[in-house]
Amino acid sequence: MIISLVLATRNRHKVEELSAMLSELPVRILSFHDFPDMPDVVEDGATLVENAIKKASEVALFTGLPALADDTGLEVDALDGAPGVCSARFAGEPSSSEANSRKLLSDLSGIEGSARAAAFRCVVALAMCGDDEVRTVEGVTHGVILEEARGEGGFGYDALFLPDGHDLTYAEMRSDEKNAVSHRGKAIKNARALIAALLDAP
Repeated sequence: MIISLVLATRNRHKVEELSAMLSELPVRILSFHDFPDMPDVVEDGATLVENAIKKASEVALFTGLPALADDTGLEVDALDGAPGVCSARFAGEPSSSEANSRKLLSDLSGIEGSARAAAFRCVVALAMCGDDEVRTVEGVTHGVILEEARGEGGFGYDALFLPDGHDLTYAEMRSDEKNAVSHRGKAIKNARALIAALLDAP
């Protein structure tokens, strides 16, 4: 049995990553690009969980198909957990990965070594049309924020984030290497059980 699963994002980088992580499952991956009329979901939740649930629920309702959404935040200890739920818009609108990274480095100016500890947190929500229960899982990867960017791959803050126990930033890793250790990879691994249950449903 093959089911269609809608990824609740317009971010092509996320679609590529999530599609790769789900490639071994018998699912047909769709995204916002397959539904040109789908309205944007306003991410106004106070937490990553709220945003992930809202995105998955609204997309499932609009498409009539199971929907998977993620919301991700970078939590920096020295910034009291910021940028957190505001990671994508840390430097304001219009959102820009380059501007967000510059602001992060500026805010951490003068802070060195282990004091630059951070964690990437990803919450994944799976929603079914007509089902009020939205299931969520999460994944977390700890590391430090470097003082300058390293690597050309990835997106967002990837070139600044060095995961604990590794010599390469997310942006320096191959896709398969990053997916094996990343917050999103861990969350999707935890979500596999939810998707498997969906596949087994009568």
